[in-house]
Amino acid sequence: MQTESEIIATTPQPGHYDIDPDRSRVTFATRHLFGLGRVTGSFAIRGGTADVADPIAASTIYAEIETASFRTKNRQRDDSVLSPRFLDPAGHPVMTFRSDRIEAGQHGNVLTGTLTVCGTSRPVTLTITRCEASRGSFTARATARIDRTEFGITAARGLAARYLNLTLEIQCTRN
Repeated sequence: MQTESEIIATTPQPGHYDIDPDRSRVTFATRHLFGLGRVTGSFAIRGGTADVADPIAASTIYAEIETASFRTKNRQRDDSVLSPRFLDPAGHPVMTFRSDRIEAGQHGNVLTGTLTVCGTSRPVTLTITRCEASRGSFTARATARIDRTEFGITAARGLAARYLNLTLEIQCTRN
């Protein structure tokens, strides 16, 4: 029986894949109220592509995340985060991720790239904890820890946590 900490990895066949937005998502966990309360939520993935190469290290991934899709099941918090003080979806409707490289890491393959949030781009490293391939598709799960202040989102320091633990779950279909 496998535990959540075990890494499952099968390599997708080389080719061009599209991210299926209906079967993909970004979830997060963070803290608020000076670290006392746990907050969980999600973002919707608008779309993207995965170009799987041989060798796998030459593969590239591009994803778009809908800023306005931010949800925590707390309407007041969601409205605040979706204001110009934080994510500002009117001015920045999409967050993007573009990979630079994939390499083997101690706890799974590591995907390094650039995340752009509110017009600010910073390097981000995702650890791929699961990748399962089947004929013509693959699913992948990756995790990352993001410092919101590095992207200029600095409102409510102390009240809202600085770090978000992200989990990305994507389904890709070969076209």
